[in-house]
Amino acid sequence: MNETTIHPKRRMIITVTIALVLLALVVGFNIFKNIMIAKYASGGSLPTATITTMKAEMQPWQPQLTAVASLRASRGVDVTTELDGMVSAVHFNSGANVKAGDLLLELNTDTDVAELRSLQAAADLAAKVLVRSKAQFAVEAISQAQLDTDAADLESKQALVAQQQAVVTKKAIHAPFSGRLGINTVVPGQYIKAGDALVTLQALNPLYADFNVPQQELARLSSGQTVTLTTDAYPGQTFTGTVHAINSKIDATTRNLQLEAVIDNSSGHLLPGMFGNIAVNMGATQSYVTLPQSAITFNPYGATVFLAASVAKTDQNTGLEARQVFVTTGATRGDQVAVIKGVNAGDVVVTSGQLKLTSGTPLKVDNTVPPKDDPNPTPQEQ
Repeated sequence: MNETTIHPKRRMIITVTIALVLLALVVGFNIFKNIMIAKYASGGSLPTATITTMKAEMQPWQPQLTAVASLRASRGVDVTTELDGMVSAVHFNSGANVKAGDLLLELNTDTDVAELRSLQAAADLAAKVLVRSKAQFAVEAISQAQLDTDAADLESKQALVAQQQAVVTKKAIHAPFSGRLGINTVVPGQYIKAGDALVTLQALNPLYADFNVPQQELARLSSGQTVTLTTDAYPGQTFTGTVHAINSKIDATTRNLQLEAVIDNSSGHLLPGMFGNIAVNMGATQSYVTLPQSAITFNPYGATVFLAASVAKTDQNTGLEARQVFVTTGATRGDQVAVIKGVNAGDVVVTSGQLKLTSGTPLKVDNTVPPKDDPNPTPQEQ
């Protein structure tokens, strides 16, 4: 046997010895690390964290149901004509406010008026013939049949006059109701056909707001409930109204219920086709402890907040330390959230800086830049 060959048993002993040495080193390092951590924890303190705080307060809270609404006119139409013709005169300006019956546009009626005069002359002649026929019938110069024929002829010619008069009248187009006109695209000399849209007319006050809500909200809805509407076209401004109608069926595809609200637009700011956020006031006003949404931390175990608890002040303690508590949250509005359980009025709550906190962390309060706490925030553009 070659003397340089290592016996298998000896090789196994060497391998096991090396493994035991490595295991001992790993265990020893972990023991040393734990000892140092414990030494640091017993001899030192957690670093002080700078945070913002606010005192929790009870605030009135109006339960609301929110949705996205689309606005439409209470009455809106594209003004058109029943007859073909050449435009002879335009009596309105783009964007003008008009009243019901105001003359908007006229079509050329020269031929129609001439025809009307011819028919009127024929009707006048038929009337005179009937007068003479009645006189002759009285002295038995003509028969009853002749008298009836002359009377029928007069009625027929009068009907033709009325028909032609209606044609002339229809070529003068009037506003069907009061409202605001759109952009005018019609000019004198232009030939238009029956049914062509001439200009849009919209009644702007009030406006209707159409919106959808989930079917489970049906029991809490009723006609007459007050609503508020906001739109990004007028940040910070609200428009009020009431629920006017609730649809008689639920959409089988989305399981949503359509509602119609009447919105006061006496300011004239809103226009049909706009969208906005609508809130329906549901029930009486309640009171809840209200916090900024930034104060709530959500994790798999639930929602928590940190309280700034007072403790005895020492060289290692600022007199405030963090204390984590679980909370039950309710509805939200803007930057605010209602807290149902877990925080009482008067508690000092940490509103920012929670990521660096654990229970017992010393706190330093700096409220120079507090987080947003607005129930009706508006977009800010730089």
